[in-house]
Amino acid sequence: MRARMKLVSKSVADTRAFAEKIFKSLTPGASARVLALYGDLGSGKTTFVQSLGKFLGVTHSMQSPTFVLMKRYELNHSSFKNFIHIDAYRLEKPDELARLDFERFLSDPANIIAVEWAERVETLLPQDTTRIYFKFVDETTREIEMLE
Repeated sequence: MRARMKLVSKSVADTRAFAEKIFKSLTPGASARVLALYGDLGSGKTTFVQSLGKFLGVTHSMQSPTFVLMKRYELNHSSFKNFIHIDAYRLEKPDELARLDFERFLSDPANIIAVEWAERVETLLPQDTTRIYFKFVDETTREIEMLE
């Protein structure tokens, strides 16, 4: 894998701009677009998802769905109709996500899906998943890298 885009974020505004840049680099496909997010607690994954959601037009408060596992937000976007936020932190096996009808969400090209703690459900992710890695540097700095 090699770096396709990399950012040292010093603020939420930096993260928001990077989320927009990544989104604009995505090409629509025959199925949902999946963003797999990797990184330790506090590395910026949820801030990234919130920033992307805001860019896509989500007006609701977006919290990480740690206890409900998945939240769906309807969009008024030309390419996507649903933004699905998944937090796999509490999952012990990928089958737990599969039971939430994950395949159905994956099959719909009108969906964009962001999966926090993607390593816990790696076997369920499509081959064309966009993988984004987050690293905590200090209280105000995060490294974000999209690899291909």
